[in-house]
Amino acid sequence: MKCKICDSHTKNLFSRKILEKYDVEYHKCLNCGFIQTDDPYWLSESYASVINDIDLGPVNRAISGARISEGFLLSKFDFCGKFVDYGAGYGVLVRLMRDRGFNFYWHDPYCVNLFAKHFVAKPGMRFELLTAYEVFEHMPDPIAGIEDMLNFSSNILFSTLLVPKREENISDWWYFGPEHGQHVAFFTERALSIVAERFSLKLATDGMGLHLLSREHVSNRLFRFLARDSTAAAMVRWYLRRKMPRQSLLSEDFRMVSGHQL
Repeated sequence: MKCKICDSHTKNLFSRKILEKYDVEYHKCLNCGFIQTDDPYWLSESYASVINDIDLGPVNRAISGARISEGFLLSKFDFCGKFVDYGAGYGVLVRLMRDRGFNFYWHDPYCVNLFAKHFVAKPGMRFELLTAYEVFEHMPDPIAGIEDMLNFSSNILFSTLLVPKREENISDWWYFGPEHGQHVAFFTERALSIVAERFSLKLATDGMGLHLLSREHVSNRLFRFLARDSTAAAMVRWYLRRKMPRQSLLSEDFRMVSGHQL
Protein backbone atom coordinates (compact mmCIF):
# COMPACT_ATOMS: atom_id res chain seq x y z
CA MET A 1 0.00 0.00 0.00
CA LYS A 2 1.36 3.45 -0.94
CA CYS A 3 1.45 6.29 1.57
CA LYS A 4 -1.30 8.85 1.03
CA ILE A 5 1.06 11.66 2.04
CA CYS A 6 4.36 11.00 0.24
CA ASP A 7 3.53 8.03 -2.02
CA SER A 8 6.27 5.90 -0.43
CA HIS A 9 5.94 2.23 0.49
CA THR A 10 4.29 1.23 3.75
CA LYS A 11 4.55 -1.73 6.09
CA ASN A 12 1.70 -3.53 7.80
CA LEU A 13 1.80 -2.41 11.42
CA PHE A 14 -1.06 -4.32 13.08
CA SER A 15 -4.67 -5.34 12.65
CA ARG A 16 -7.67 -4.15 14.68
CA LYS A 17 -11.36 -4.96 14.61
CA ILE A 18 -13.31 -1.88 13.49
CA LEU A 19 -16.88 -1.42 14.74
CA GLU A 20 -16.40 -4.80 16.46
CA LYS A 21 -16.86 -6.58 13.13
CA TYR A 22 -14.33 -5.63 10.42
CA ASP A 23 -10.70 -6.82 10.54
CA VAL A 24 -8.68 -3.86 9.30
CA GLU A 25 -4.96 -3.45 8.69
CA TYR A 26 -3.08 -0.32 9.74
CA HIS A 27 -0.14 0.64 7.50
CA LYS A 28 2.87 2.80 8.41
CA CYS A 29 4.85 4.74 5.81
CA LEU A 30 8.53 3.76 5.71
CA ASN A 31 9.46 7.33 4.80
CA CYS A 32 7.32 9.81 6.72
CA GLY A 33 5.78 7.58 9.41
CA PHE A 34 2.18 8.43 8.45
CA ILE A 35 -0.25 5.68 9.49
CA GLN A 36 -3.34 4.88 7.44
CA THR A 37 -5.97 2.20 7.53
CA ASP A 38 -7.09 -0.05 4.72
CA ASP A 39 -9.41 1.71 2.30
CA PRO A 40 -12.16 2.73 4.79
CA TYR A 41 -15.17 1.00 3.28
CA TRP A 42 -16.95 1.09 6.67
CA LEU A 43 -17.31 4.89 6.94
CA SER A 44 -20.99 4.97 6.03
CA GLU A 45 -21.65 2.87 9.13
CA SER A 46 -19.23 4.89 11.27
CA TYR A 47 -21.02 8.12 10.40
CA ALA A 48 -24.54 6.83 10.95
CA SER A 49 -24.16 9.24 13.88
CA VAL A 50 -21.77 12.05 12.89
CA ILE A 51 -20.79 12.69 16.51
CA ASN A 52 -19.98 9.20 17.72
CA ASP A 53 -21.24 7.95 21.08
CA ILE A 54 -17.85 7.71 22.78
CA ASP A 55 -16.74 11.20 21.75
CA LEU A 56 -17.38 13.12 24.97
CA GLY A 57 -15.17 16.07 24.03
CA PRO A 58 -17.03 18.38 21.58
CA VAL A 59 -17.91 21.03 24.18
CA ASN A 60 -14.51 20.98 25.86
CA ARG A 61 -12.78 21.11 22.45
CA ALA A 62 -14.86 24.12 21.48
CA ILE A 63 -14.00 25.98 24.70
CA SER A 64 -10.31 25.14 24.37
CA GLY A 65 -10.37 25.89 20.63
CA ALA A 66 -11.93 29.31 21.25
CA ARG A 67 -9.18 30.19 23.71
CA ILE A 68 -6.42 29.01 21.40
CA SER A 69 -7.94 30.61 18.30
CA GLU A 70 -8.37 33.94 20.06
CA GLY A 71 -4.70 34.05 21.03
CA PHE A 72 -3.53 33.45 17.46
CA LEU A 73 -6.05 35.82 15.89
CA LEU A 74 -5.13 38.67 18.21
CA SER A 75 -1.37 38.23 17.86
CA LYS A 76 -0.68 36.95 14.34
CA PHE A 77 -3.66 37.61 12.06
CA ASP A 78 -6.07 40.36 11.05
CA PHE A 79 -8.66 39.93 13.79
CA CYS A 80 -11.09 42.16 11.89
CA GLY A 81 -11.21 39.68 9.01
CA LYS A 82 -13.47 36.69 8.35
CA PHE A 83 -12.73 33.20 9.67
CA VAL A 84 -14.14 29.73 9.10
CA ASP A 85 -14.35 26.61 11.24
CA TYR A 86 -14.01 23.58 8.97
CA GLY A 87 -15.78 20.43 10.14
CA ALA A 88 -17.69 22.63 12.57
CA GLY A 89 -20.09 19.99 13.87
CA TYR A 90 -22.91 21.57 15.86
CA GLY A 91 -21.33 25.04 15.59
CA VAL A 92 -20.35 25.56 19.22
CA LEU A 93 -16.93 27.01 18.38
CA VAL A 94 -18.39 29.38 15.79
CA ARG A 95 -20.92 30.66 18.31
CA LEU A 96 -18.24 31.11 20.98
CA MET A 97 -16.00 33.02 18.60
CA ARG A 98 -18.80 35.28 17.38
CA ASP A 99 -19.71 35.95 21.01
CA ARG A 100 -16.10 37.09 21.46
CA GLY A 101 -16.34 39.47 18.52
CA PHE A 102 -14.69 37.43 15.75
CA ASN A 103 -16.53 37.14 12.44
CA PHE A 104 -16.60 33.34 12.21
CA TYR A 105 -18.45 31.15 9.72
CA TRP A 106 -18.70 27.38 9.43
CA HIS A 107 -18.35 24.60 6.87
CA ASP A 108 -19.49 21.03 7.48
CA PRO A 109 -21.46 19.07 4.86
CA TYR A 110 -21.99 16.11 7.21
CA CYS A 111 -23.41 17.52 10.43
CA VAL A 112 -26.49 19.62 11.20
CA ASN A 113 -25.38 22.97 12.64
CA LEU A 114 -27.42 23.87 15.73
CA PHE A 115 -25.79 26.97 17.17
CA ALA A 116 -24.63 29.05 14.19
CA LYS A 117 -26.62 27.83 11.19
CA HIS A 118 -27.08 31.32 9.71
CA PHE A 119 -23.33 31.81 9.26
CA VAL A 120 -22.47 29.14 6.71
CA ALA A 121 -19.36 29.68 4.56
CA LYS A 122 -20.58 30.07 0.99
CA PRO A 123 -18.65 28.98 -2.13
CA GLY A 124 -16.13 31.58 -3.22
CA MET A 125 -15.69 33.15 0.21
CA ARG A 126 -12.08 33.57 1.36
CA PHE A 127 -11.03 33.74 4.99
CA GLU A 128 -8.11 35.09 6.99
CA LEU A 129 -7.83 31.81 8.91
CA LEU A 130 -9.42 28.36 8.84
CA THR A 131 -9.67 26.31 12.02
CA ALA A 132 -10.01 22.52 11.85
CA TYR A 133 -10.13 20.97 15.29
CA GLU A 134 -10.06 17.16 15.22
CA VAL A 135 -10.63 16.89 11.47
CA PHE A 136 -7.36 15.68 9.92
CA GLU A 137 -7.58 12.18 11.41
CA HIS A 138 -11.01 11.75 9.78
CA MET A 139 -9.84 12.32 6.19
CA PRO A 140 -9.64 9.18 4.00
CA ASP A 141 -7.83 11.32 1.38
CA PRO A 142 -5.80 13.85 3.39
CA ILE A 143 -4.25 15.66 0.41
CA ALA A 144 -7.64 16.24 -1.21
CA GLY A 145 -9.05 17.36 2.14
CA ILE A 146 -6.27 19.89 2.67
CA GLU A 147 -6.69 21.15 -0.90
CA ASP A 148 -10.35 21.78 -0.10
CA MET A 149 -9.38 23.71 3.05
CA LEU A 150 -6.98 25.86 1.03
CA ASN A 151 -9.90 26.89 -1.17
CA PHE A 152 -11.13 28.76 1.91
CA SER A 153 -7.87 30.05 3.40
CA SER A 154 -4.10 29.82 3.07
CA ASN A 155 -3.80 29.68 6.89
CA ILE A 156 -4.95 26.48 8.64
CA LEU A 157 -4.90 26.15 12.43
CA PHE A 158 -5.71 22.56 13.34
CA SER A 159 -5.49 19.87 15.96
CA THR A 160 -4.67 16.21 15.54
CA LEU A 161 -2.53 14.07 17.85
CA LEU A 162 0.82 13.07 16.41
CA VAL A 163 1.73 9.39 16.21
CA PRO A 164 3.66 8.27 19.33
CA LYS A 165 7.37 7.91 18.60
CA ARG A 166 7.61 4.54 20.32
CA GLU A 167 6.02 1.66 18.42
CA GLU A 168 5.74 -0.77 21.32
CA ASN A 169 2.09 -1.29 22.24
CA ILE A 170 1.13 1.31 19.64
CA SER A 171 -1.91 -0.75 18.63
CA ASP A 172 -3.41 0.16 22.01
CA TRP A 173 -3.23 3.91 21.33
CA TRP A 174 -6.69 5.23 22.15
CA TYR A 175 -6.64 7.71 19.26
CA PHE A 176 -7.07 4.95 16.68
CA GLY A 177 -10.68 4.68 17.89
CA PRO A 178 -11.60 1.29 16.39
CA GLU A 179 -14.85 1.37 18.38
CA HIS A 180 -16.24 4.07 16.07
CA GLY A 181 -13.96 3.67 13.04
CA GLN A 182 -13.97 7.37 12.13
CA HIS A 183 -10.22 7.92 12.57
CA VAL A 184 -8.37 6.71 9.49
CA ALA A 185 -5.32 9.03 9.11
CA PHE A 186 -2.56 9.55 11.69
CA PHE A 187 0.22 12.08 11.19
CA THR A 188 3.80 12.47 12.28
CA GLU A 189 5.61 15.81 12.33
CA ARG A 190 7.57 14.68 9.26
CA ALA A 191 4.33 13.90 7.42
CA LEU A 192 3.02 17.38 8.22
CA SER A 193 6.31 18.89 7.02
CA ILE A 194 5.89 17.07 3.70
CA VAL A 195 2.33 18.40 3.44
CA ALA A 196 3.60 21.93 4.09
CA GLU A 197 6.29 21.61 1.43
CA ARG A 198 3.82 20.18 -1.08
CA PHE A 199 1.56 23.23 -0.76
CA SER A 200 4.39 25.78 -0.35
CA LEU A 201 3.34 26.46 3.23
CA LYS A 202 5.24 26.78 6.48
CA LEU A 203 4.57 24.47 9.42
CA ALA A 204 4.49 25.42 13.08
CA THR A 205 3.66 22.79 15.70
CA ASP A 206 3.69 22.25 19.43
CA GLY A 207 5.00 18.74 18.75
CA MET A 208 1.91 17.12 20.22
CA GLY A 209 -1.53 17.97 18.94
CA LEU A 210 -1.78 21.57 17.69
CA HIS A 211 -0.38 22.76 14.37
CA LEU A 212 -0.43 25.62 11.86
CA LEU A 213 0.01 25.53 8.09
CA SER A 214 0.49 29.07 6.84
CA ARG A 215 2.02 31.30 4.18
CA GLU A 216 3.56 33.25 7.06
CA HIS A 217 6.41 32.07 9.25
CA VAL A 218 5.53 31.46 12.91
CA SER A 219 8.33 30.09 15.08
CA ASN A 220 7.63 26.89 17.01
CA ARG A 221 8.64 28.72 20.19
CA LEU A 222 5.99 31.42 19.73
CA PHE A 223 3.47 28.84 18.57
CA ARG A 224 3.96 26.72 21.68
CA PHE A 225 3.61 29.77 23.91
CA LEU A 226 0.32 30.80 22.28
CA ALA A 227 -0.98 27.22 22.41
CA ARG A 228 -0.32 26.77 26.13
CA ASP A 229 -2.99 27.08 28.78
CA SER A 230 -0.66 29.12 30.99
CA THR A 231 -1.08 32.23 33.12
CA ALA A 232 1.41 34.12 30.93
CA ALA A 233 -0.46 33.22 27.72
CA ALA A 234 -3.77 34.18 29.34
CA MET A 235 -2.32 37.57 30.34
CA VAL A 236 -1.14 38.18 26.78
CA ARG A 237 -4.60 37.35 25.43
CA TRP A 238 -6.19 39.68 27.99
CA TYR A 239 -3.86 42.53 27.01
CA LEU A 240 -4.43 42.04 23.28
CA ARG A 241 -8.20 41.73 23.76
CA ARG A 242 -8.26 45.20 25.31
CA LYS A 243 -6.85 46.61 22.05
CA MET A 244 -9.49 44.91 19.92
CA PRO A 245 -12.13 47.46 18.85
CA ARG A 246 -14.82 44.91 18.00
CA GLN A 247 -17.28 43.85 20.71
CA SER A 248 -19.35 40.68 20.89
CA LEU A 249 -21.43 39.98 17.79
CA LEU A 250 -24.24 38.43 19.84
CA SER A 251 -26.56 41.47 19.73
CA GLU A 252 -25.85 42.07 16.06
CA ASP A 253 -26.49 38.41 15.26
CA PHE A 254 -29.74 38.43 17.23
CA ARG A 255 -31.00 41.47 15.30
CA MET A 256 -30.08 39.81 12.01
CA VAL A 257 -31.73 36.49 12.85
CA SER A 258 -34.84 37.76 14.64
CA GLY A 259 -35.33 41.31 13.42
CA HIS A 260 -35.60 42.48 17.04
CA GLN A 261 -33.47 44.56 19.37
CA LEU A 262 -32.11 42.93 22.52
